[in-house]
Amino acid sequence: MYNNQSLPPSPMMNTHSLINNRPIIVVSGEGTVSTVPDRAVVELGVITENISLAVAQKKNAEAIAKVVDSLLQLGVPKENIQTFNYRIDTEYNYEDGKQIFRGYKVTHLLQVTVNKVDQTGIIIDTAVKNGVNSVSNIQFTVAHPEAHYNQALALAVKNGERKALTIASTLGVTLNKFPGKIEEISQAAVPTPYQTKMFAQAEATPIQPGELKITAAVRSEYYYF
Repeated sequence: MYNNQSLPPSPMMNTHSLINNRPIIVVSGEGTVSTVPDRAVVELGVITENISLAVAQKKNAEAIAKVVDSLLQLGVPKENIQTFNYRIDTEYNYEDGKQIFRGYKVTHLLQVTVNKVDQTGIIIDTAVKNGVNSVSNIQFTVAHPEAHYNQALALAVKNGERKALTIASTLGVTLNKFPGKIEEISQAAVPTPYQTKMFAQAEATPIQPGELKITAAVRSEYYYF
């Protein structure tokens, strides 16, 4: 039989409880589930430069309209195409320490959600052929991560239980079957990034989504005697 005074201190164990001063073991548990992404989010757009702001805006608007139309023709739903960045910058050259006005740069970036991952390369190639000159980011996700997260959460609970049993066995004490307290530590599915390249130089852009890892974590407190 062990009591609070006879147990050695441990960084993974808390021997003080607010309930009747009962000794507890505190552990963290993690669980990870790997799955194949079924959705891609692509950030692409058109950057236009001209000494005239009006001309730069007009050319940019025409190019973006052409890009959007080409994506719609591929079957991308209109609601899956949205502007996420639009800005106008003034461009300068620096010669002999002097700032010389060069013109304006108009940037219009779209965020395109691709519901069929195997079409990602085709969508990028089509966009580039129709005027896109910037592909800034590609991320792969799953459309419904909840089911995978729940699997990871179950694994996290089991992982915490195994840790608590290992500590109890090492100390020679008996662990209560169920945790006295368990807390979910919020985690999120981390999108898989893809390194963008100069897509316009390739006849067909190969896109490999790889695997997506979804992680859950918990903090559990077990009473022992």
